[in-house]
Amino acid sequence: MLLDAIIIILMISGLFFFFGTSVGLVRFPDFYTRMHAASKGDTLSSMVLLGGLALYNLHDLNFDNILVSIKIMAIAAIIFIATPTASHAIIDAGYGANVEPWSKDKAKEGEEDKKTT
Repeated sequence: MLLDAIIIILMISGLFFFFGTSVGLVRFPDFYTRMHAASKGDTLSSMVLLGGLALYNLHDLNFDNILVSIKIMAIAAIIFIATPTASHAIIDAGYGANVEPWSKDKAKEGEEDKKTT
């Protein structure tokens, strides 16, 4: 009973964080903030969902299910290492390509240009 409640909380939390990541990708103004939302939210939500899945798999304790749960946690560890590393590489490539970060001054200039036309 308690294990079921923990699994449900983990799965709903993971879906909530994936939704927050999606909202961040749509709403944030520039490349750097969108990449931040994607890397942090994706890593956190994947960890939470895979943790819930590994616990769910342990309902029927036998060697095969324990082995599958260990494999799921190994996948989670790989995601935990690979996602921030890949995001850092993408952000570094954007910085190397001179992608300008968003600023309030540039946003105000854009609004003034729209008003004059």
